[in-house]
Amino acid sequence: MLTLTPVITVSYEVKTVFLVLSVLEFAVGILVNVFIFLVYFRDVVRRQPLSTCDLVLLSLSLTRLFLHGLLFLDAIHLTHSQRMNHLLSFRYQTIIMLWMIINQAGLWLTTCLSLLYCSKIVRFSHAFLRCLASWISRKISRMLLCTLLFTSVCTIICSWDFFSRSHFTITTVLFMSNNSEFNLQIANLKFFHSFLFCSVGSIPPFLCFLVSSGVLIVSLCRHMRTMRAKTMDSCDPGLEAHIKALKSLISFLCLFVVSLCTALLSVPLLVLWHHKIRAMVCVGIMAACPSGHAAILISGNAKLRRAVDSILLWVQSS
Repeated sequence: MLTLTPVITVSYEVKTVFLVLSVLEFAVGILVNVFIFLVYFRDVVRRQPLSTCDLVLLSLSLTRLFLHGLLFLDAIHLTHSQRMNHLLSFRYQTIIMLWMIINQAGLWLTTCLSLLYCSKIVRFSHAFLRCLASWISRKISRMLLCTLLFTSVCTIICSWDFFSRSHFTITTVLFMSNNSEFNLQIANLKFFHSFLFCSVGSIPPFLCFLVSSGVLIVSLCRHMRTMRAKTMDSCDPGLEAHIKALKSLISFLCLFVVSLCTALLSVPLLVLWHHKIRAMVCVGIMAACPSGHAAILISGNAKLRRAVDSILLWVQSS
């Protein structure tokens, strides 16, 4: 017996509010990350040497631009889709999988930034750790290439898994075409499995990020204990460097955990429980997290702050 596909109804007011908030988040995210990208890209055009930190921030802003674009497409699809077979269409699943891959690339770049902070700020006492920190600071450009290679490998593996499961789902639908609700449940479960499979790629960079951030926290505590034993100077450059690095890394850690948890929650909300409004809330949180971290990066970076000050002076003078 043929069963109808379930319809998820959301009021017009909720759709309008969600779409307006999505447009604002998209505009703010694009504006902030385009600003970061142009500041460093201007140095590239002028053939001025970029530091390793500038190179990581340039790459990170570029990935964030793609991330905001995918999240905005996700929001538009959620707003205009009514039936479950439209809501979880192949196009929507592709957007989610691309978001997961680009989010992993951003995590690898932030891990490189965390390792760079450790190699530049932390003073290691062991000879092996000093050599390792020196090697990381010199090989950060190669680490970025390895990040690109690893992301490409993850893209190939996730794409193979996703398209193979999609082919299996289509074959199942052709052989069992009498029950559309059963076919929809099979497609949803296959997509959820592919999403979890691609999420596994975030574990190695996340562990590296936690270790490097923990080393910075231990180094900060040790530095403060040493300075407390001496005469504490309020303008201690070592303390300021530790605090700025930790502010950037801990904010990213909190925002990334929130973003990843909401992403992992949004998929079963649609796939298994059919709660569209809660999925919209999750997508809104996912879009706000990259913009918040970009704003924190601007406030903690001297070159970006000087660029903001020059823009504000130009606006006041004009």
